[in-house]
Amino acid sequence: MAKQWQKPKRFDRNLIVIGAGSAGLVSAYIASMVKAKVTLVEAHDMGGDCLNTGCVPSKALIKSAKVAHQVADSARFGIQSGAPVIDFPAVMRRVRDVITAIEPHDSVERFTGLGVDCVKGYARFVDPWTIEIDGARQLTAKSFIIATGAAPFIPPLPGVEDSGYLTSETLWDVMADRPNAPNRLVILGGGPIGCELAQAFQRLGSKVTIVEMADRLLLKEDADAAALVTARLQAEGVRVHTAHRALRFASGKSLVVEGPPGEKSIAYDDIIIAVGRKPRVSGFGLEELGLVVGGQLANDDFLRTNMPHIYCAGDVAGRQQLTHGGSHEAWYASVNALARPFKKYRTDYRVLPRVTYTEPELATVGLTEAEARAQGLSFDVTRYDLDDLDRAIAESEAHGFVKILTAKGSDRILGATIIGQNAGEILAEVTFAMKHKMGLRKILQTIHPYPTWAEANKYAAGQFGLARKPEALLKWAERWFRWQRG
Repeated sequence: MAKQWQKPKRFDRNLIVIGAGSAGLVSAYIASMVKAKVTLVEAHDMGGDCLNTGCVPSKALIKSAKVAHQVADSARFGIQSGAPVIDFPAVMRRVRDVITAIEPHDSVERFTGLGVDCVKGYARFVDPWTIEIDGARQLTAKSFIIATGAAPFIPPLPGVEDSGYLTSETLWDVMADRPNAPNRLVILGGGPIGCELAQAFQRLGSKVTIVEMADRLLLKEDADAAALVTARLQAEGVRVHTAHRALRFASGKSLVVEGPPGEKSIAYDDIIIAVGRKPRVSGFGLEELGLVVGGQLANDDFLRTNMPHIYCAGDVAGRQQLTHGGSHEAWYASVNALARPFKKYRTDYRVLPRVTYTEPELATVGLTEAEARAQGLSFDVTRYDLDDLDRAIAESEAHGFVKILTAKGSDRILGATIIGQNAGEILAEVTFAMKHKMGLRKILQTIHPYPTWAEANKYAAGQFGLARKPEALLKWAERWFRWQRG
């Protein structure tokens, strides 16, 4: 495909990485560790969406909202207090302070010290081996990794451009100048981002409404677990409109939606659009190289684009949209790019966990029940309810469950869904077991400290074993012990 261009006889770099989010940073780090000459090009802030507008600020906001909720809910723990007073500007300053504290991990100084050539500017391909930075400086490389991330998708609804909409990226700067959280906040989209922001802003004083076109929230997740999240949101005052399709924006800040009862208008002071994200592929010269197909960066199981020396990783690859998923892909992309043509590794997504950071947390790895059925797999389901867990009872958080799918007739783990307090932390042990091909019996044999949340995994494994007791052997043992007693 690159035959129409003249390939350089010498290259300035072994690898050029475009984009300094999680995927780009890890790619550049790996290249520097193996002593390759690598340049990392970023037009905006180091750390990408995760540090500046995604994971880090959202989790900081969620923590402040959680504290506010704990103050309001303290009476059930025997602590009397008044209603929390929300200092919203202070909340947003704390969000900014958290970003500032983490920034050094992703800084130019750190990566320069590691041997990475960090360049600030817009990179654009002028041919398959050459990029131009800000229309001036040119660099060549033997291999490239595209790690340009993704941007919020804005549906082409009538009136959207005049709606004053915010996204998960733009809300932070806008809210930083607000004296209070929005009074009436509409969130369009009931996925993880929408649910997390809905609960956080509701707890910080907003009256939140979620509008979701599907018949339930968190459509990708286990239906039983998603129902618990929905119930908690509603119990805290969030209005949830599922099976409602956004039609248009009307004057006076209102969203017109259509649901089973018909059309209705929902007034708002602010609206956040969180209906998904699209890969950032425009403006880098990728279309001119023929790498973009149908708005997507075409790539194979080795993360190669249509040109075998150009790889991709992270959100732009279009396979998953998780920070740790981007780092995971970065290992494959960088190793495949640098080891070419001697070695290549097929990207493995089978053990890629994800967490929705609502209360209760919802954590998943591997297959859900719906996915296993869709694949025609034979499987068993083991469920352990957290209302039986001593630590959960002690903390008055005795709700949620651990649900583990195993291959029929085996303790091999196909997937797990955990919903409850600290679900993301509990999931780590199951993820480790899956990655290293350990079954539920290995978890059961592991000593867990008491009382901890992680014991839920052991008790789930115990439930698995209990359902498979060797009844014939136990009957023989009963007779044997009866004989021993005389």
